[in-house]
Amino acid sequence: MAEDIFKALADPTRRKILDELAERSGQTLFEICSRLSMKHQLGLSRQAISQHLAVLEAAGLVESRREGRYKFHDLNTAPLEHIAERWIRRDAPEDS
Repeated sequence: MAEDIFKALADPTRRKILDELAERSGQTLFEICSRLSMKHQLGLSRQAISQHLAVLEAAGLVESRREGRYKFHDLNTAPLEHIAERWIRRDAPEDS
């Protein structure tokens, strides 16, 4: 699973999508596309953004939920916490 997370984070567009979801969770595909276009001057198609979201979902970094006709996307930071804990030793002795 860590490989999927690193793969997802390797792409700058996907990192921008995560930044946007961190700023405001619960966005639709249309909202994400609009924000990427206006704030980051990314002229990607909705299909391209949808494919990026699929990679982020597969890595567990984005969760989606349906409400009626709309699909909302939320940031999930739990996989990032697991990766950070991999290298942070909480029981390490403090430097004297």
